[in-house]
Amino acid sequence: MEKIVEQGLLYDFYGPLLTEHQQEIYEACIYEDLSLAEAAERFEISRQGVHDILKRCDKILKAYEEKLGLIKRFNEQNSGLEDIRKLMEKNRDKNGSIRLSAEECDRVLEILSEIGE
Repeated sequence: MEKIVEQGLLYDFYGPLLTEHQQEIYEACIYEDLSLAEAAERFEISRQGVHDILKRCDKILKAYEEKLGLIKRFNEQNSGLEDIRKLMEKNRDKNGSIRLSAEECDRVLEILSEIGE
């Protein structure tokens, strides 16, 4: 399951950088869950051809992430925002007001600075 999530995330970020043909085959196999034989029949190529395209796409998408790191940055930003959310929830009083200590304010500002970089 984890591999499918990783493939989906890589494709969401970098899929438009693949050729149209690669995108069609990748989407059919990953999102529509077509077998190699089903995809081969749909695209009128061999099962080995489908397999090779999928492996090539995986390699290309991973290479983009290694070079650009957009997913890593996205995950770091989401983690920072989650930290801020938890701080706010923890410090909310009965009236809905939020009171942060100076240390907590500094942490929020630090996280926002990191996200802004």
